[in-house]
Amino acid sequence: MTAAHWNISARTRGLSPARIETALRKECALVKSLCMRQTVHLLPAAEFHVYSAAVRQSRVAAVVRIMERFGITPRDREALLRATLEILESGPMTKGELTARIRPRVSSRVRAWMDRVWNANRLALVEGLVCYGPEQGQQVTFVRVDRWLPGRRTIAAEEAQRRLLAGFLRSYGPASLADFSKWSGIPIAEARLAWGASSDELAEVSISGQPAWVLRKDLSALRASALAGRAVSLLAAFDSYLLAHAKKDHLVEPRHYKRVYRSLGWISPVVLVDGRVAGLWRHSPRRGGGLTIAVELFAKPSGALREHIEEQAARHGEFLGRPVQTEFAPR
Repeated sequence: MTAAHWNISARTRGLSPARIETALRKECALVKSLCMRQTVHLLPAAEFHVYSAAVRQSRVAAVVRIMERFGITPRDREALLRATLEILESGPMTKGELTARIRPRVSSRVRAWMDRVWNANRLALVEGLVCYGPEQGQQVTFVRVDRWLPGRRTIAAEEAQRRLLAGFLRSYGPASLADFSKWSGIPIAEARLAWGASSDELAEVSISGQPAWVLRKDLSALRASALAGRAVSLLAAFDSYLLAHAKKDHLVEPRHYKRVYRSLGWISPVVLVDGRVAGLWRHSPRRGGGLTIAVELFAKPSGALREHIEEQAARHGEFLGRPVQTEFAPR
């Protein structure tokens, strides 16, 4: 959640962590759940039905394949889902509480699977029936989606995938089918169907001699666009911008790749300059409630670039309501 807060602050002014938490926990304008690539995301609640329906088939299939290794049958899965939803009827419940109450109601095969996975209600999560609820102290809780987001609309998977593709291209285009598949976690064969169904809405462009696509209605605006000056951002860990394309050569030089895309799926906080990764950063607390943001650039910065980075660091401090001191590693 800390990374989510920082990455929202890199894009939006006038918000605070408390305002984001209110939107998530009280207003239900945001929802936290598993989504693209089976990873945790904050999503707009009004579009949750689109995201959930678009990735449901591939997410469920991936979980079922693992469950089948434990001999789990369709009847076992139905019993697990039924137990999960009945138990959550009473309201939010922590992972430990939910697991303890599910165990007596499922088969030994499901219990063996539960012992190996991170969450007993993972199947309900990928089915879009359960999402994260309000925290209890330091523990997360889970809730039924039909109770947390009442009146949720339904949408066919095919239409949901077309809408997800349009949103992806508007945010991250130019991009390719392989990029969409990688970002969404939807297998390439399934993603190709959504791509083909949207072909009339797509326009092909050339990026360094390679074909890529944008939304046709965005093409003229993109051709006429230009940076108003140097664009500098401090993106926190796991920022979605760094996960939008299958190949990363346009983002980071190969010699720095493993410093950004680390082992076990960790994505480093980065300094982004004109759309490319120019270095890394980290933060640590200071006495008096302030923060130190330590920046390590891949090349010696100009004075102007240092000023831009300091401005972005101050912006993060403004968001958190804490004074910030920026330090640059010597080159």
